[in-house]
Amino acid sequence: MALVSHNILDRAFEASAPNQKWVADFTYIWTAEGWLYVAAVVDLFSHRVVGWSMKAEMTAQLVTDALIMAIWRRGKPDSLLHHSDQGSQGGFKRSSQHRFC
Repeated sequence: MALVSHNILDRAFEASAPNQKWVADFTYIWTAEGWLYVAAVVDLFSHRVVGWSMKAEMTAQLVTDALIMAIWRRGKPDSLLHHSDQGSQGGFKRSSQHRFC
């Protein structure tokens, strides 16, 4: 599966079939044991979470693990546009949209 940079999702947040467009983001929640960071990948066709990851630390591995889980659960897509915001945290400032072919 090759990773090719792609410039825009162009606000087209719909997909005509599964595994065409995935969007990802992460957030944090307060728990009795402290902050917990959660990353999720959503398929725009079904609007369902297809991959997720939770950690006590906010790392690049957190979001990578969510994407890896999505690929593991859904299989290797033939072609996929993956979109996430560019993030303001260190380590997350890479190009935000990629096409997997």
